[in-house]
Amino acid sequence: MADTALLVVKQVIIMFLLAGVGYICFRTKKITMEGNRTLGNILIYLSLPCVIINSFLVDFSKERLMGLLYSTVAAAVVVLISVVISRLFFRKDPIACFASSFSNPGFFGIPLIAASLSDGAVFYVATFIAMVNLMQWTYGVALLTKGQEKGKGGGAAPLLKRLFTAPFMIAILIGLFFFLTQLPMPELVHKGIQYISGVNTPLAMFTIGIYLAQTKLGKMFSKPKLYLLSVVRLVIIPAVCLLLLWLLPKEFSEMKLALLIVAACPVGSNVAVYAQLHNSDYSYAVETVVISTLLSIISLPLIVQIAGMLNFF
Repeated sequence: MADTALLVVKQVIIMFLLAGVGYICFRTKKITMEGNRTLGNILIYLSLPCVIINSFLVDFSKERLMGLLYSTVAAAVVVLISVVISRLFFRKDPIACFASSFSNPGFFGIPLIAASLSDGAVFYVATFIAMVNLMQWTYGVALLTKGQEKGKGGGAAPLLKRLFTAPFMIAILIGLFFFLTQLPMPELVHKGIQYISGVNTPLAMFTIGIYLAQTKLGKMFSKPKLYLLSVVRLVIIPAVCLLLLWLLPKEFSEMKLALLIVAACPVGSNVAVYAQLHNSDYSYAVETVVISTLLSIISLPLIVQIAGMLNFF
């Protein structure tokens, strides 16, 4: 239990060291705002889809398939709960609603789970990552572009188009195909996917560091709403998810803990990426990421500790 808590703290420190690189690069004008937008596109269209595909490239077994089915249903419930709770608190604030709805399973959750549990546990988080990114791609974009899409034929059609053209949807379908058929992926292609997956964490944190370089920290720490958002994201949502995941069979304890960890992660960096891509308030968006990530040093280990005390796993 203590080891897991220590790993969480170490992971956050590593993330902020990486963010520091982005911070320095922007301050020294090695990366521009346009360059940061390009990094955001690489994250959304390339590295995160490769993370999803790579997590499915494992040996098939009935137990693993059953765990995947359980994790898929559980992930859907967890994401839905997060969205509903966020709407209750931040209905009139699109960025806060987006930020509190979605955690950071891709760059924060996966490294933590791989280090504290096993690489096999990452497999069970694949559908959670896909669902989070799919909801960001559809519901999240709808939140950020609500005013922009008035009079442009909005409604179900744009959402469906985003749904079926989302890179994350394509990635999960490719991953499922190789997992279910067990067809061997060409080694060179597999290696390429692994290498691209490896840049996901650094790229995500570089973008945060760049945003941080444009943020007035004193102003950020004086905003009460950011603390409320962090409580919703780091305490209320994980607590509700813990109680629901606790109902799952004990034999899926590793899967349950993996899902709990990603549900309790801080605000996903994609809120800043999407805010910039859709000309929303990216400074406010990155503030939600920075504060929640700092506070997760305390909250995430506590959530794991409480789960252990409740015989969650």
